[in-house]
Amino acid sequence: MTEEEKEEVALRRKYELLEDLPGIGPATAQKLKEMGFHTVESLAMATARELDPAGIGEKKAFAIIEAARSSISVSFVRADELLRMRQSVLRLTSGSKALDGMIDGGLETQTITEFYGEYGTGKSQLCHQLCVNVQLPPERGGLNSAALYVDTENTFRTERIVQMSRHFGLNPEEVVKNIIYAEAYTSDHQMFLLDNADEVIKANNIRLIIVDSLTAHFRSEYIGREMLAPRQQKLNKHMHKLIRLARAFNAVAVVTNQVMAKPDVFFGDAVHPIGGHVVGHTSHTRVYLRRAAHGPVRIARLVSSPYLPEGEEIFKVTENGIEDVSEDEKPRSRGR
Repeated sequence: MTEEEKEEVALRRKYELLEDLPGIGPATAQKLKEMGFHTVESLAMATARELDPAGIGEKKAFAIIEAARSSISVSFVRADELLRMRQSVLRLTSGSKALDGMIDGGLETQTITEFYGEYGTGKSQLCHQLCVNVQLPPERGGLNSAALYVDTENTFRTERIVQMSRHFGLNPEEVVKNIIYAEAYTSDHQMFLLDNADEVIKANNIRLIIVDSLTAHFRSEYIGREMLAPRQQKLNKHMHKLIRLARAFNAVAVVTNQVMAKPDVFFGDAVHPIGGHVVGHTSHTRVYLRRAAHGPVRIARLVSSPYLPEGEEIFKVTENGIEDVSEDEKPRSRGR
């Protein structure tokens, strides 16, 4: 390690607690925690306006945020430095080699991966599998870490985790201990959980954050065209909080999304994800899941990615979890 790299490491370790940051005393730190800023990492991703309710002036807020950002090296960098920093990006296996290959080796940390599709296409099953996979060692495609699961549709089942864990030869009791679960009862509750997740993430070595499903509550609570703008504003804020957490803690962020049918579409697929451009622009990798003609086979289509071409692969959902499809099981026709 060079002297320059040693200085970088020392700088990142400079501020461990909110109280360590210049300009923050115990009282201000307590106010920030009540607002959902529990760690230096979360404060580094904040805006000056967000600190206003804590009684912090704009100039002081900029100074505090800058100090927090210096600890995690958030600044302008050359592209060659960015290339070196990209080496810190990790990948998590989906359980299917075919699916992993389509998304360049697995789900990326520091980004949001969105899986959308109709009911029964395997979205929640995939989320359960990821909760197990993240606990695997890196040589098996895992991250040796824990998972945070925000459930909005009451679809999480520990029994499924136990089944998948046994297939991998893991101790189910240990696996379930490493999944931090919360059920969100409303869209506001859903946002609150994520707004206050930073301390939990840091304390439990979490490298996987799941919201299943992202849009269920927003869709049911904000009904009618006149409610579209406030719904999109809240979704936008929620998604940006998620990406901040993913970047600050080098975690994989996964959201599932419901779909709707557009009856005015006569050619092509009439199924579209909920959330419009807000969700579309914030999700880095979007994967559309649908059923094959028969059996447990599912078709995954890479709809958008910052650098990967569109593609399509198949996998299956079995008692063991997410698996590859053998040559004998592959459908003859995989029409789009």
